[in-house]
Formats: sequence, structure tokens, C-alpha cells
Amino acid sequence: MSTSEPDLDPAPAPDPAFGERRRLIAVAYRLLGSLADAEDAVQEAYARWYAMSARQRAAVEVPGAWLTTVAARICLDLLGSARARRERYVGAWIPEPLPDRTDWTGGPADPADRVALHESVNMAFLVVLESMTPAERVAFVLHDVFRYPFAEIAGIIARSPAACRQLAASGRRRVRSAQHPASTGTGAGTGTGPRASGATATAAAAGQAALVRHFKEAWEARDIKALVGLLDPDATMVADGGGLAGASLRPVEGGERIAQYLIHMAAKAPGLTLLERTVNGAPGLVARHAGTTVTVAAFDLGADRVTHIWAVRNPEKLRVWNREGAS
Repeated sequence: MSTSEPDLDPAPAPDPAFGERRRLIAVAYRLLGSLADAEDAVQEAYARWYAMSARQRAAVEVPGAWLTTVAARICLDLLGSARARRERYVGAWIPEPLPDRTDWTGGPADPADRVALHESVNMAFLVVLESMTPAERVAFVLHDVFRYPFAEIAGIIARSPAACRQLAASGRRRVRSAQHPASTGTGAGTGTGPRASGATATAAAAGQAALVRHFKEAWEARDIKALVGLLDPDATMVADGGGLAGASLRPVEGGERIAQYLIHMAAKAPGLTLLERTVNGAPGLVARHAGTTVTVAAFDLGADRVTHIWAVRNPEKLRVWNREGAS
């Protein structure tokens, strides 16, 4: 009788598509402006991948490219339906804010690519993306942010490579027209223009963080004069409550009006705690009440003053901020 060990079945080879999820979510989030929708789109792409037979999957030479194509097409369809949904949305719609606890960039090896991808989740940049047509957004994001060739993008949006090039150029013009010349670097940066050196970027980030900290302190002290001094006279504040949380239905315009609005809101919410947090890659503020995140504020800064504030109050967009350890 043999005492040798029985033959064991070899371990199954790892699925080459398994490691693509983080990168796919990074792409889908920039296309949709919603982490929840991005996760759903990627889940659907994987469902279609595993719906194929093992032989069909083995015939796919580059699973990551296949999944990206499918996920991008799903996002394109979602962008079309999203326009109709947002027409019925209560108040302003702001992209879902992201905390800093996860690497949303997909982890490129090139530090320059990290900078470009980091800037492409900036709230100001995402807001500009909302002004693009679905085809413009897909062509611009895939080419200018993720460096996909137009020949591949053409297969995703069913346009010629030349048409895709024109769509990306149109998106690029929208981004550039939204940039303000006095920006300190937290505006609609895309990585499409000159990139700051490491030292310059570090100094700029420190200045941005200090400005947001001063803003927080003035708000906590209910010092309207200090708030007005930190706000650009032509500043704009947009709030997103989605009909589920109190928020101004129209933009609040002008530094003095914004300061008055913030002081009024602080008076109505005793016990509110303000925390300095990174929001979409830039210094921001998180307001918590009774242990729950109720507002996430992203800022656009220029010439040592706050030029734009985006305050997300819709609880459905704050779920990631209320997960354990997120905020």
C-alpha cells in the first residue's frame, strides 16, 4: 500500500481581471462624479466578464482593456440618464466628495501621473466635467487624464478617432475657461497644463491648508468680519441637500452674504464640530453632529482668498464619510 501523499489538484490560476477593480473605479468615478454609481458600473462590468465562459475569457488578450471598455460604455449610458434625473433633483447637484483614506488614483508608478490623477478628483475639476456632454466627458477623461489613445476611445463611444480628438479638445477648452488666473492650485487643475515642482506644490498645499484653517477658526468663532476678509468679494457657495437635508436651493453669491449665511447656519446647529480633512485631494472641512458627518465642504482658493465653496449635505452622498474610520 502506497504511503505517498495523494495528488492534489493544482491551485487555480489567478484571474488577471481581479486586480483591475481599483483602477476601474478610479476611471468610473471621474466619469460619473459618484462613488456609488462608479462602484455599480464596475460591478456590472465584472458581472459581464464572469458571464462569459472560461474559454471566452481566456481569449481576451488584455482583460483590463476589455473591462475598461465595458465599464466606460456603462458609464456613458449612465451619464445620458443622469441628465434627466438631475433635472428632477432638488436644488444643486454636486459630485460626491471623497475622503483621503483610499488611493482613488489607481496607483500609477510615475509621480507626474500621480499629480495629474490627484488633481483630476479635485471638486472644481469635477464640477467642470458636469458641464460636458457625455461623449465629451468620456473622451476627455480617458485621453487627457488616463492617456487612452483616441483609437481605443473611438470604439467605446462609437465615434471616429478624429471625432474623439475634437470631443477631448472641446472638453479641454471648457476646463481652461473655468480656470481663474489667480488660482493657488486648488482650482480646476487637470494635469493638462504645466506641472508645479515638488517644492512649489508643497508650499502651495501648506498655504491652502492654512487658509482653510483660518476659515474654520473664523466660522467657529462666528466672526463675520474675519470670514468676509477670507472670502473673495465675488465668492460663490453652492450647497447640495438633495431634498434630504436643509440647504440653500440657489447659489449664495458674494463674500458678505456667504459669511452671513454661515453664521446663521452655525447658530441653528449647536454642538456642530468642524474638522480639517482632505476632500477630493485638497484641504476641506467636515462638519459632524452627534458623531455623524452632516456636511463636507470643498474649497476653491485664489489669491489668498476663498473663491468657491461646495457644501455637500445630502446624506446619501456622505455614506463613505460615515463608514468606520472614514472621518
